[in-house]
Amino acid sequence: MPFFKFSQDVAIDLGTANTLIHIADQGIVLNEPSIVAVDRASRQDIAIGFEAQQMHERTHPQIETIRPLKDGVIADFEVAEQMIRGLIRKVQKNWYNSIRRMVVCVPSGITGVEERAVRESAERAGAKQVYLIKEPMAAAIGIGMNVEEPVGNMVVDIGGGTTEIAVIALSGIVIDESIRVAGDELDNTILTYFKRNHNLLIGLRTAERIKCEIGSAVDLEPELEISVKGRDLVSGIPKIRSISSEDVREALNEPIGQIAAAVLHCLERTPPELGSDILERGIMLTGGGALLKGLDTLIRNRAEIPVYIAEDPLTAVVRGTGKVLENIETYEKVLT
Repeated sequence: MPFFKFSQDVAIDLGTANTLIHIADQGIVLNEPSIVAVDRASRQDIAIGFEAQQMHERTHPQIETIRPLKDGVIADFEVAEQMIRGLIRKVQKNWYNSIRRMVVCVPSGITGVEERAVRESAERAGAKQVYLIKEPMAAAIGIGMNVEEPVGNMVVDIGGGTTEIAVIALSGIVIDESIRVAGDELDNTILTYFKRNHNLLIGLRTAERIKCEIGSAVDLEPELEISVKGRDLVSGIPKIRSISSEDVREALNEPIGQIAAAVLHCLERTPPELGSDILERGIMLTGGGALLKGLDTLIRNRAEIPVYIAEDPLTAVVRGTGKVLENIETYEKVLT
């Protein structure tokens, strides 16, 4: 039997917060947190993905939870390789399956060194051929844009580690802006805000829950409230506090302002003809950050251009990567 019968083609959205895997002819088969629990002594992985996430911020001295990606790129080479291998193992039906081709998403602002780290991690995880694609390009393809047209499209992909902004035309990125302010930064900002202003120490998982449930970029009608468990920094005792969406909005004001400013900066650098296309077609938001309440309204008000949230923004990048994987010859120009 030919070799390829025993091999798979895999597309990976290697995200700071979550990793998604698409297998050719099967679609998206995995969406798990990008986190690994390792034994401190042996450095062997104990749990990967959801299981490791359950352990996060609850470990004893023998176990450490590590997020191997920081700001969209690999920060811990060894653990990243363990994570890719482990997640692929979860979806491989047969032990003898090998990976023929792998397409991996990378931030548009990635350096040559960071790019090499991603490529080597993919190769060590078993891929025979590795292709890289920039995240905004993958997102544009994932939401159904025709990137080959001589027409300007603008995509803003707000992930866990980076916000990727790009103007795309003729299968290429004309203008791009990559800032390391995204979902993780919003969580950290909420955590710091409640520590400084309310003497309440909360964990990152709680901060993320606050962001998802009552976080917003504009005034809400009605405003929301949530009960949060944390440690009172004055008494040192665990407490339950009621937190309002107004507090959270105040906390998020600065990082959200940075994202909006980056979008405006990208628009300022866009050639006039492409700018007129964007004015007509609008800006598309993808990634988990696109789900923050009112973010589309805030950017629309500041840029005075229509802003739309893509359908299922969380999977836009991996859907685009999967489409490229299944039509590599067609999309050859968009690959690195």
